[in-house]
Amino acid sequence: MASCDVCGNEYKFPFQVHTANGDVHTFDSFECATHMLAPTCEHCQVKAVGHGVEVSGHFYCCAHCARSARGDREGAQPRDTVGARSA
Repeated sequence: MASCDVCGNEYKFPFQVHTANGDVHTFDSFECATHMLAPTCEHCQVKAVGHGVEVSGHFYCCAHCARSARGDREGAQPRDTVGARSA
């Protein structure tokens, strides 16, 4: 049995997530995986479980939060990060 990287629970059926930078994490639930790996919205602090929105290098859970937080980045356009590739 393996233990969860977040809660330490020893679980009979854990799963691993391999990240793009080569890290490997072991979890006993999607809840723990989300807690550790999901980005946090810079406006409302909610974990972005969906695809999220990026504006000028800032990450938000939705377009509403992106628009609400723009402030001095008024000219920036929200960009859906689904399928985004680095240039």
